[in-house]
Amino acid sequence: MDIKNILVLAPHTDDGELGLGGTISKFIEEGKNVIYVAFSTADQSVPKGYPKNILSIEVKAATQKLGIKPENLLIYHYEVRKLNYVRQEILEELVRIKKSCHFDLVFMPSLHDIHQDHTTVAQEGLRAFKNTTILGYELIWNNLTFNTDCFIKLDAKHVQKKYEALQEYKSQGFRDYLSKEFVYSLAKARGVQVGCEYAEAFEVVRLFL
Repeated sequence: MDIKNILVLAPHTDDGELGLGGTISKFIEEGKNVIYVAFSTADQSVPKGYPKNILSIEVKAATQKLGIKPENLLIYHYEVRKLNYVRQEILEELVRIKKSCHFDLVFMPSLHDIHQDHTTVAQEGLRAFKNTTILGYELIWNNLTFNTDCFIKLDAKHVQKKYEALQEYKSQGFRDYLSKEFVYSLAKARGVQVGCEYAEAFEVVRLFL
């Protein structure tokens, strides 16, 4: 597939890195153009002791670790857990983004993700990009079910880049899924499924060949 322009839809800062940080690193290494969109910086959920804009700072550092150009990072400040209240506004922003560039591939949360913000981004992402190949990424703590339809093989260096990017989220360091053990274990498990050392798995939402 001739993939040049890739769009990553992240309901919150860090979702994109968690779901496909290794894949982003690999694609950028291959010279592909990756645009990352974060819809909420979760200001209302920032732990005590950190400035309210800490996640805006951290996502900039994390995405740069993966190789994403600063100008390819779009940050919105919708209120966390209330993206469904501005569903139409999000759809209109997605349509605007769609018109700004021809995307060959779009990544978004799984349609089986039960987090209300993730559900909104997935549903509106499908509406906006229904004529584009779409892959849903896994966040296993939110997925009641997940179909491993597609795998992207990774080298150890890509998994390491993913881990290093996630370490930029110091305000979220208490979360188990940011640990090195978890990041490498999931990549290893997905690799075992397809006979390679490491991989990330995705659901095929739409596929155009």
